[in-house]
Amino acid sequence: MTTEDLRTAQRAADELRQRTGVDSYAAAFVMGSGWGAAADALGEVVAEVETSALPGFQPPAVTGHSGRIRSVRSGDRDLLVFLGRTHLYEGHGTAAVVHGVRTATAAGASRIVLTNAAGSLNAEMPVGSTVLIADHINMTGESPLEGPSFVDLSDTYSASLRAAAREADTTLREGVYAAMRGPQFETPAEIRMLRMMGADLVGMSTALEAIAAREQGASVLGVSLVTNLAAGLAGQPLNHNEVLETGREAAAGVGDLLAGIAARL
Repeated sequence: MTTEDLRTAQRAADELRQRTGVDSYAAAFVMGSGWGAAADALGEVVAEVETSALPGFQPPAVTGHSGRIRSVRSGDRDLLVFLGRTHLYEGHGTAAVVHGVRTATAAGASRIVLTNAAGSLNAEMPVGSTVLIADHINMTGESPLEGPSFVDLSDTYSASLRAAAREADTTLREGVYAAMRGPQFETPAEIRMLRMMGADLVGMSTALEAIAAREQGASVLGVSLVTNLAAGLAGQPLNHNEVLETGREAAAGVGDLLAGIAARL
């Protein structure tokens, strides 16, 4: 992280405050592929801002991700809801990938909820299920940190936030998420490797954002929606449309989960 990265995030946060009329946010939610419709359950939308109006944000490049940020009132708290994210495979670099999280923390958010669509490597995590991320394996070959930023990642995904999420849904399982660079889906051999390494889920986001959030002192909760079985396990080709369709089908359920989590943050 460079000083300029932090300055850009601060400018974006200041502009966001001005446009939404909210001085400080309690938490931020980042909506992954297929999670967009679930955002409606989080609370009253007070304002919505195009990311193009804020410094440092890249235009959306992936179907299912819109370039908008909502200011949502949930009970007596204000939440930021990012309707999409920038992925490493889009080619803008790690600073762009984590800019949303840095903007959120600069706007006061001390809790970051990262959602994503994931492939399952674990038979106990079927398509359509939601899984709490207990830990991750960063296979992207990248980090959002620069220099001697020796951030402790032993509790990357907050145990207390995971406990709060299980209060909202007692059926939630926990798993290890492997973050890949993408944009190609993994090969069957890569999936076998990840299973041997202890991964339960695989996707193309979240890990770098979690690292950046922890650097800023925020607590992190990660939630995956299983949208497909990983390569070599399904017996059929993988495609992004399957990811979005599963998200649409699960929207009501994951919306209720997010609302329950928001109430307990």
